[in-house]
Amino acid sequence: MLKATLLRAVESAGKVLKENIDRSFTISNKEGINNLVTEVDHKSEEVIFSVIKESFPDHYILSEESGEIVQDSSYKWIIDPIDGTVNYANGIPICCVSIGIEKDGKMVLGAVYNPFLNELFFAERGEGATLNEKKIQVSNHADLIKSCMVTGFPYTYLDMPNGPLQVFEKFIRKGIPVRRLGSAAIDLCWVAAGRFDGFYEHKLNAWDSAAGFIIVEEAGGKVTDLKGEYYNPYQPGIIATNGKIHDELIRVVNGGNL
Repeated sequence: MLKATLLRAVESAGKVLKENIDRSFTISNKEGINNLVTEVDHKSEEVIFSVIKESFPDHYILSEESGEIVQDSSYKWIIDPIDGTVNYANGIPICCVSIGIEKDGKMVLGAVYNPFLNELFFAERGEGATLNEKKIQVSNHADLIKSCMVTGFPYTYLDMPNGPLQVFEKFIRKGIPVRRLGSAAIDLCWVAAGRFDGFYEHKLNAWDSAAGFIIVEEAGGKVTDLKGEYYNPYQPGIIATNGKIHDELIRVVNGGNL
């Protein structure tokens, strides 16, 4: 029932995204230039909440727009009603609904749905990862220098050693393709599907990565923080790869040369 409710939630919210992308809607700004929230973010969130509360009214919820709905429950739903809001606000169909579910502090289910590409990624702990119900797995590329990478940049620049721009420069100066799609959840899912070999980002929130990171792990990939330690979605940095380039990517992100 938990899986069915999760899938119904992302699919229902995805329908809201698809129905409203070509309509006029209000857009406002959060902290940082171009850190947008739209009327549709809130509509999507309302639909998700409705689906969850119908089946699990006592579950804890953490959502990007509404924050925490605290309940005394071992289950927590971590929700991004639109991941890639800037894309969505500009009519760019690289955006999605992302929902992860924790049980007793451990991610057990994740679903990411892009209704515009009709791609539904799903993973359950110990059961593998799927794209539209077909098993997926990470790539086999073993050389970072020959990899296809993806990253994102924070809305406020992080003035830190080996920050986003410095790491990005290292890659592009070596001719390594590094894409920026504007949706961390999709970035992670595309690593899981073998489209990218690795993803790194310096500053994310839990709702950006909660679903995607279990999908990468269940597709055979590896996910850690920027130092290579156990990944916790409540801290900002992430490295997710096919596993074969992981150590080398950690070294470069932390100041090493290619």
